[in-house]
Amino acid sequence: MEENYNADPTLEEIQFDTPEIDEHTVNVVESSLNSLFYTWFMDMIYDEFREGKINVDKTLKLLNKFEVSYDYVHVKKVFKKNDKQKSGLITMEDFRAIYRMLLHRPELVELFTSYSANKKVLSSANLAEFLRKEQFELNANEGRAVSLINRYEPIPEARSQKEMTIEGFIRYMLSEECGLFKMENKTIYQDMNFPLCDYFISSSHNTYLIQDQLIGPSHLWGYANSLRRGCRCVEIDCWDGPNGEPVVYHGHTLTSKITFKNVINVIEKHAFEASDYPIILSLENHCSPPQQERMAAHLLDILRDSLCTTTIDNAVPTELPSPEQLKLKILIKNKKAGSLQDTLQRRGQKYQGLTEETEDTLESDDEDDESTGRMVKKALIRKQSKKDKDKGHKVKVALLLSELVIYTASRKFVSFEDSKEKQKCYQNNSIGEVKGQKLISRRAPDFVSHTVRFLTRIYPKGTRTDSSNYDPQEFWNVGSQLVALNFQTPCEQMDLLIGKFLDNGGTGYILKPEFLRRRDSAFDPFNVTDRYNPITLTIKIISGCQLPPSNLSKSNKADPLVKIEIHGVPADMTKRQTSAIKNNALNPRWNETFTFTVQVPDLALIRFVVEDQMAVLANDFLGQFTLPLLSMNKGYRHVPLVSKLGVTLKPASLFVYVWYFQQ
Repeated sequence: MEENYNADPTLEEIQFDTPEIDEHTVNVVESSLNSLFYTWFMDMIYDEFREGKINVDKTLKLLNKFEVSYDYVHVKKVFKKNDKQKSGLITMEDFRAIYRMLLHRPELVELFTSYSANKKVLSSANLAEFLRKEQFELNANEGRAVSLINRYEPIPEARSQKEMTIEGFIRYMLSEECGLFKMENKTIYQDMNFPLCDYFISSSHNTYLIQDQLIGPSHLWGYANSLRRGCRCVEIDCWDGPNGEPVVYHGHTLTSKITFKNVINVIEKHAFEASDYPIILSLENHCSPPQQERMAAHLLDILRDSLCTTTIDNAVPTELPSPEQLKLKILIKNKKAGSLQDTLQRRGQKYQGLTEETEDTLESDDEDDESTGRMVKKALIRKQSKKDKDKGHKVKVALLLSELVIYTASRKFVSFEDSKEKQKCYQNNSIGEVKGQKLISRRAPDFVSHTVRFLTRIYPKGTRTDSSNYDPQEFWNVGSQLVALNFQTPCEQMDLLIGKFLDNGGTGYILKPEFLRRRDSAFDPFNVTDRYNPITLTIKIISGCQLPPSNLSKSNKADPLVKIEIHGVPADMTKRQTSAIKNNALNPRWNETFTFTVQVPDLALIRFVVEDQMAVLANDFLGQFTLPLLSMNKGYRHVPLVSKLGVTLKPASLFVYVWYFQQ
């Protein structure tokens, strides 16, 4: 991603210290608006105060009318504080105090007054100056300023004069346009015409599970949830089921079973809700040939034209097609009997004639999963004949299913040298996390060279029976495309995956940096100093707004602190944190600045974590937000917070100042 760094100010020119502002300053700003603010405000609230006082429900109704985002717990506490008579009712002045406390944040008022010539309004020229100097909109002019005034200024008189009051300024500063995540990155902005192996692809492991991998339920919701969240590679563990119908579950365990047919129906329903780009169905196939034929029949009957059944030009490819070429297509990842050329030569034949077995055997890609299955089976004292055990390891491939494997044929990984010499561009490998970590530690540049050429899937080790996750970052650092995590497990690792794939419109496809795509790449994540456009990053944590109440407190009290984590190549991995602010989750102020040197910004993710320090043994998690470093806007920005489950905690947010420049 290119940045116009040269136009940025120098470090000495940046004013990081936002002055503290007292209540008197806020009052001066409000009073200076005179009739502009007062008339508008009274018109908005007059009807509700006809009877003199209002209760908490009408307070919430008015806040909605003003389009003020609020957390009910915080409003209830502020309401109670202003209800001095303990009657459950407040006056007009009490409501105004609540309104100001929630909306007229001192740090925003200070910014407004520093650019307002008369402390009353921002002219279009004043606002344009603010955009250029503080928000890094280097080409902002009065036309841009007027468009913002028209969009965010709620007072008609000010809007007609092409001026912005504190009301409009605050609404603009709290809008998506002033969010930390770049607006343009919420759309598809990357070139989608490179081969599939040139992209990071959002990938799920054991997608059918929604809890642990021993006795947890298998559920269709796992597929619907993953696809709605932009996942583009889902896993289906297939086993022989009753009445000739294949089932999906974690083999040799007590996880429940769902039918393969129902899984494909759910995938067909939700496949392209979040993204039009291709989906890969990664089959861990333990079925007998007759049930494999049944699988193939369901794939053909249900997916129909969405299923990729031939190459784009009916010729054996010399490189993988692009996501753009495969839009609205579903690919089958499975062992292939024979070559792709054989499949294309048979393409004229009818499918129902292609049911013979082959002598080729299908070996499980997920070897660690197999060992887990055996371990768990023993622990649960489940008896199984030697014949069934062998069947679990090697299965003959039905030609009918093999014919549906086009661009994603599974091939057992032997070595980097073996793949370079023998592997076809349409063949991919699955590598367990432990083996992958060893390869990275010993041969990282060779790993990069491998992923430049071939799709590579990484999956969790089999001992993760609790569905925990490994760190995906180390595998992205060497270009692995399909870094599969357990989507059902909320954790830091899933925060990283979700944050990474916010980029490029949430399509589930992120173009890898150029140094992870070149055939002659010599990238080594352990040797990067001053080689890959390092930047100096400065983040000032200014304040928080309506933070989630602590789980350890019956009120909205908390002692919040903010952690900033950088995830990337080993040289960039770091964590810093602010001090804790005592007993304030409503509007804590930190004004603490942190500066980092990031050696490989193209691979770096930034994770903001808000915790409560009230706990004795460990901090209580309040919220977090993760995004790619180069997807961050510069200037004054708000950081939305999400829960452990990925649910937006609006209006909870952080207010920060961000600046970075190339060294």
